[in-house]
Amino acid sequence: MEITLIISIAAKIIIAAGIYNVWLLRFNKATPYRGGNAKSMEEEFAAYGLPPVMMKIVGFLKIALATVLLLSIWSPALAVPAAGGMALLMVGALLMHVKVSDPVNKSVPALAMLGLSLLVVFLN
Repeated sequence: MEITLIISIAAKIIIAAGIYNVWLLRFNKATPYRGGNAKSMEEEFAAYGLPPVMMKIVGFLKIALATVLLLSIWSPALAVPAAGGMALLMVGALLMHVKVSDPVNKSVPALAMLGLSLLVVFLN
């Protein structure tokens, strides 16, 4: 297996694991990366001034794209659309952190996911 394929697969797994962790395991838990002073996902989206339906839409899209990224390990044609979509969502996340004047450290996970998503796009 060539190194670029190994890196791409690793990036896909890291992205999916990170998304599942945030949206399924830590949804109602405080983390140091939540926007504003939020202690849950609902509070975070409220801090951004977004309606509750937007949280559901974004959550669905992120979980779906993370799943498609994993599927792209076996169906490579899915990689670029899934990683590109994830990259767009991460740009949105970064913009929301800027909107509420969060310190830079709160944007690190979104920035890392953006970088990994762009890496997958580039390698595929």
